[in-house]
Amino acid sequence: MEINALKAQCTQVRRDIISMLAKAGSGHPGGSLSAVEILVALYGNVMNVKAQDPHNAHRDRFVLSKGHAAPALYGVLAENGFFPKEELSHLRQLGAMLQGHPDMNRCPGVDASTGSLGQGVSIAVGMALGARLGGGSEHVYTLLGDGESQEGLVWEALMAAAHYRLDNLTVIFDWNGLQIDGRNDDVMSLGDFPAKLRAFGLDLIEVADGNDLEQVLAALQAPACPGKPRGILCHTLKGKGVSFMEDQAGWHGKAPNAAQAETALKELEG
Repeated sequence: MEINALKAQCTQVRRDIISMLAKAGSGHPGGSLSAVEILVALYGNVMNVKAQDPHNAHRDRFVLSKGHAAPALYGVLAENGFFPKEELSHLRQLGAMLQGHPDMNRCPGVDASTGSLGQGVSIAVGMALGARLGGGSEHVYTLLGDGESQEGLVWEALMAAAHYRLDNLTVIFDWNGLQIDGRNDDVMSLGDFPAKLRAFGLDLIEVADGNDLEQVLAALQAPACPGKPRGILCHTLKGKGVSFMEDQAGWHGKAPNAAQAETALKELEG
């Protein structure tokens, strides 16, 4: 897709996030809004996936480790034709396709059921290793939050990825500096995070503005380093696009009411 079309899709996905969360009355806007450009870039211009054949054995895989950002993933999947957009209005309803966290048994285009934070990168490592052992050319991408990166399971998985030289794996970090309890550095500082990622064997690219589509695409499309898993550290803004949600930990897991949703949607008209 052309860059202007992708940017328009980012705006629409943000509008869909606000609308579906307001209707559901629950969910996670902050981290969904910060991850939009990453997901739009992946599905619009990077991953080898087809909505008409979502279970193709040779497709690329994506694991949303920060599963609470499911509204962003759902919005992007709908924009790319994996299911009718009407389904977005049923988010978090009993029996609906779109649950609060991704469910691979219900939703076309979802490759892994996620929710318990820290587990997604382990799933992705297993997928990448399976592809290697099976002789496949598929690439595996996973998106983590910075808060969940405090979990030990993440680091064990990164060690395994480096040990098995999984250059068919890309680990993306949505680094917005906030988690449900406040600022990451106040809850559990990760210190020099880029240095740690490199020490654990990742070929790391830092994206200064992870909400700039061109910067994200450049990182995702950069030449691979043979024998090393790729890491992409995207510095993003929690609540991006809605002024009263931006950089506010309180909007991690709180849905907007009708008036707040109306204000947010007006901001996103442009």
